[in-house]
Amino acid sequence: MCARPHRLACAAPTLRGAAFAAPPPAAPHGLVGGEDLPLPQWLFAWAAAAVLVASFFGLAAGWTKPQLQDPTGRRVVRIPAPVQMLLGAVGIAIFAVVVYAGFAGAQVDTANLAPTVVFVYFWVVVPVLSVLIGDLFQYLSPWRAVSRGGGWLASKIAGDSLPKPMQYPARLGRWPAVLGVVGFAWLELVCPDRGDPSLLATLALLYFALQVLGACLYGERAWTQNADAFGGLFALIGRLSPLDWDDGRLAVRRPLSGVTTMATGAGAVALLCALIGSTTYDGFSQGSVWLSLLPRLQDAFQAIGFGASAALQMAGTVGLLACIGIVYGLYRIGIDGVKTVARGRTADELSKQFAHTLLPIGVAYLVAHYLSLVAFQGQAIAFLISDPLGQGDALFGTASRAIDYAWLSTNWIWYLQVGALLSGHIAGLVLAHDRALALFDDQRVATRSQYWMLAVMVCFTSLGLWLLASSG
Repeated sequence: MCARPHRLACAAPTLRGAAFAAPPPAAPHGLVGGEDLPLPQWLFAWAAAAVLVASFFGLAAGWTKPQLQDPTGRRVVRIPAPVQMLLGAVGIAIFAVVVYAGFAGAQVDTANLAPTVVFVYFWVVVPVLSVLIGDLFQYLSPWRAVSRGGGWLASKIAGDSLPKPMQYPARLGRWPAVLGVVGFAWLELVCPDRGDPSLLATLALLYFALQVLGACLYGERAWTQNADAFGGLFALIGRLSPLDWDDGRLAVRRPLSGVTTMATGAGAVALLCALIGSTTYDGFSQGSVWLSLLPRLQDAFQAIGFGASAALQMAGTVGLLACIGIVYGLYRIGIDGVKTVARGRTADELSKQFAHTLLPIGVAYLVAHYLSLVAFQGQAIAFLISDPLGQGDALFGTASRAIDYAWLSTNWIWYLQVGALLSGHIAGLVLAHDRALALFDDQRVATRSQYWMLAVMVCFTSLGLWLLASSG
């Protein structure tokens, strides 16, 4: 069983005297800095709110026409089919190694490659890289690579007799992806066996099989966009990038413009709320408020017949779903405020129109909360690739490497976390302002419509800073 990671994270500052100590468990939680700040944390919250307000009025004064609604980019180069196939083969190879390590390696999360790859690199590093360089995961995705290869082979064998994929049910929309993200969050944050390598390998194989089957039935693109929790989410995050790798070519576009045309069918808002809400719960579950509520919830579930472990998991499940619901509620408050200005438009319509503004906030929460996880536990990859099974191998000569806790101070982590939160929320303000200008003919009406969204952005920023501070 994986030890509660935040306990280790909180102890990290005391380990600086032994900067090259033994590696910690592969922890899905991040470390929170800011213990010895030269300024009080409440001052950071006020300063962040002031920056958002100043950014809002700066946009109102200087950004008078929509500039992001057309994501058309300038094509730079075509990606040859052999390169796409090579990337797919690399993705399949990495997947196979991780699964093999999960089953055949030592069943200890500190020594096995699988937990670190899944919780650090797959869940955190890939989304961050998607913001910076675009959605390259669409070519590296092992299940998409197998689906593409299988489809090509089947077309060569069956020719015109190959049946066409079924139409994906519009009423399902992105709800399967929502279930996938919430399920992964539950595994990461609630499941007591989250660090069990064989469990991770089993779930990875099941997910792989489900994605290949769905792509066969409904077509790779339609299935991935709607039902692939990770491929679909990473593709959305990649839309924030100025680099567009879609359709086998690289194009350059305005940063943030790609997300303005994201599909907003059923479940789209819920998917982004699940991303923000799950990270919110991760921080909230490490704070004193939740730790005071948890025993009461556990006792309540035990009182109706659950065992101690099951009651603890039920309490965690309630907390996770509650955080997602709170995020959705904050967003709908902002939308209801926009509706008071947008005469003739329904709240559901406006909710879809502004859904994309949540995406940079979700990325900001992800980066801010898991920054230290990548900074410290990410170093474990150096020795894990030399000894992926935890059996004393030294394949690349790096098995003796250890984690250096001294290279980044807790204060610097805090500054970077605050910077990430501010950057994400300013990006959300920019997207909301640009969309309002596109929806309303009158610039003054567009600006008034965003007062409520500004308030929501300030709430999200304050919430993020409070979570980071309270979980330290």
